[in-house]
Amino acid sequence: MLLHPKNETFEHLDPQSREIMKKTVAFFENKGKEKLKHDDHERVWYADFLEFVKTEKVFATLLTPAQYGGGDKRWDTYRNCAFNEILGFYGLQYWYTWQVTILGLGPIWMGDNEKVKEKTAQLLEEGGIFAFGLSEKAHGADLYSSEMALTPLAEGKYVADGGKYYIGNANKAALVSTFAKNTETDEYVFFAVETDHENYECVKNVVNSQNYVAEYALHSYPITDDDILSTGRKAWDSSLNTINVGKYNLGWASIGICTHALYEAITHASNRRLFDHAVTDFPHIRQFFVDAWTRLAAMKMFAHRASDYMRASSETDRRYLLYNPMVKMKVTTQGEEVINLLWDVIAAKGFEKDMYFEMAARDIRALPKLEGTVHVNMALIIKFMANYFFNPAEFPEIPKMDAQVNDDFLFNQGATKGLGKIQFHDSALAYNSLDLPNLNIFKEQIEVLKEFLLTATPDKEQAKDIDFLLNLGELFTLVAYGQVLIEKAKIEGVEDDVMDQIFDFMVRDFSKFALQLYSKTGSTEKQMELCLKMIKKPVKDPERFNRVWEKHVAPLNGSYEMNP
Repeated sequence: MLLHPKNETFEHLDPQSREIMKKTVAFFENKGKEKLKHDDHERVWYADFLEFVKTEKVFATLLTPAQYGGGDKRWDTYRNCAFNEILGFYGLQYWYTWQVTILGLGPIWMGDNEKVKEKTAQLLEEGGIFAFGLSEKAHGADLYSSEMALTPLAEGKYVADGGKYYIGNANKAALVSTFAKNTETDEYVFFAVETDHENYECVKNVVNSQNYVAEYALHSYPITDDDILSTGRKAWDSSLNTINVGKYNLGWASIGICTHALYEAITHASNRRLFDHAVTDFPHIRQFFVDAWTRLAAMKMFAHRASDYMRASSETDRRYLLYNPMVKMKVTTQGEEVINLLWDVIAAKGFEKDMYFEMAARDIRALPKLEGTVHVNMALIIKFMANYFFNPAEFPEIPKMDAQVNDDFLFNQGATKGLGKIQFHDSALAYNSLDLPNLNIFKEQIEVLKEFLLTATPDKEQAKDIDFLLNLGELFTLVAYGQVLIEKAKIEGVEDDVMDQIFDFMVRDFSKFALQLYSKTGSTEKQMELCLKMIKKPVKDPERFNRVWEKHVAPLNGSYEMNP
């Protein structure tokens, strides 16, 4: 269930994609852990990785839509998941340059400018990386307040002035997709600029890491119609739809980081003796590891199934707009939980400079905070709650979407409004398809939550209380999380022991958030009563727990170590 780079054959991918993944693993294993950590500590720009990307045409193959490339070039979310996970496994910095290239390409592939698209395909072929110029220093990602100005001159000519802030790759990007406002029409606009132009100023790196996250400024930068990617509503939609594509990747970075950290942690703990016992002999340590493993397994199952919904999306099926931000929000925060559990086991060892874990403990915190905070994505998710629970529609069942095809709809998502009208299939279809002790308890909790929403609906004041809604949203998120996990388990034949152990922590998490909602100062007596009904214990089953430990967790001891 977990990535093992040295053993993984990538047989689920086509031959060309398989070779890319194997060569990427070989690049990092040949680089070795010592050099990886040295470059991290010394904040060395990852020119060696970018040279590998250029030589092997990795980004060109994976990020060029089929109509602008040839051969095996296509934008295929299924295979991109594998690349995401590998990069997260070896280091967030390498994943980051890939991630912000994806963001930079979004407005280009979603735009109307065929000339720039052809140019971009060539730049990718030459090993180019890209950047997404959206955020600004004073406003963050508040698009309404964008101060980057595009001033029309005459005959399709303009000048661009202003600054952007916290923009990855903006030191070396071949093109930077830049969001601005037209000073005459006040319309939104996206245009492309080159980082080696004399009117482009890379002001500074705003972070203290291997990544270059730039503040850049345009000084009367000359723009023509040939540089304009989109205008008006389409430019606005391109910004948000690009983030829809890009933020999905964050969950995979967390999965990769947690997987490497788990190998390292369990190998250390299994071979360390305290009071004449291996650390892993202690019951609480086994609980930490089983919790970490099941949470990580669930993260990967959910992210893979969410990919199916992205790839099957259309104008009439936009369910991905719930599951996609959940990969960004839920999977990344679960990643923090996994690292916390492992860190409680290995303790001070997690600070040592030669450990991968030192990077993992630092970097896992970043992912919930990129491409919109957890709170922003939760506010988005809450919009779907009423239709999800009380207004289901019929959809054809979506199979595993592993076809070697281009994901055309991702670059033609259309308007970003009307989220409250999106419908979902009945989650009971999944929940009633499986009969397990902890799942059945979880279903009881769901029924109480639905009763809460129907009979103790948040009033107007509570609806304005973001903190109150966030806790309610956490409960809703768990329901959708469980539904998708069951669907994935059926597709892959995941054994009942694993699923029931997953719902062991799901029951506990549901109880935790119900207690937090109960404890809010604004909760009513009726709401508090129902919150208490949601608090339940999972079924105690030592034999099931031990089977999961013996079959899935304990064998990880010594099974993987990065080359020195």
